[in-house]
Amino acid sequence: MKKTVTLTLLAMAIFPGVAAAATPDLTLVTSQATADGGTSYSVSLQVLLFMTLLSLLPAALMAMTSFTRIIVVLAILRQALGLMQTPSNQIIIGLAFFITLFVMSPIFSSAYENGVAPYMEETLDFDSALAETTGPFHQFMSNQVREQDLALFAEMGGYQEFGSIAEVPFRVLVPAYITSELKTAFQIGFLIFIPFLVIDLVVASILMSMGMMMLSPMLISLPFKIMLFVMVDGWTLVVGTLASSFAVF
Repeated sequence: MKKTVTLTLLAMAIFPGVAAAATPDLTLVTSQATADGGTSYSVSLQVLLFMTLLSLLPAALMAMTSFTRIIVVLAILRQALGLMQTPSNQIIIGLAFFITLFVMSPIFSSAYENGVAPYMEETLDFDSALAETTGPFHQFMSNQVREQDLALFAEMGGYQEFGSIAEVPFRVLVPAYITSELKTAFQIGFLIFIPFLVIDLVVASILMSMGMMMLSPMLISLPFKIMLFVMVDGWTLVVGTLASSFAVF
């Protein structure tokens, strides 16, 4: 529940127009007396905007957390092993999701304790709660984003130079962060791919020298790649490296 409220306030910071339309007091149904003495009911526009905002939470979870880097690296790892469907997409996504929750747990906790909880206890107004909730996410993305990506989107958005990274708005920071995460994920994937590529080349060279032109090198190299990955405790190394690469603990 607290993660949903946290991400909702975060999405409001990304879309300030919706945040401006929403107020702390959301009335679900409004009533109005009719000419014949009856009453007509209508759903408030604020509730409609709020529900629309909730539909953006999956996108915020994928794009503004560690999920992007993790899912791309795991997909490249599966490709490097030569296992097209194992582990399945559901397992890969589930693993990436729970690693993301593990990595982002300090961020979620900080946002909830400093922003959401005081707002729900009515000790903090909406604007202050929004700033306190989005602050940890802004700092997290700022620590990961590349300066050249940030400069690119700032220039495209018509912004001048920022005095500090804290002044960068979410509409500039989020796309720059996603681009940076994709670059980092492909760099990590390249390093993971190299040892498996070497095995493929060695096996292919041996088969060619033996004249086995019709035998697929992938069929022979697959058991060796799996054995190598298991012997070095590959899953622990990959997952541990991904989690520690964000340096949030």
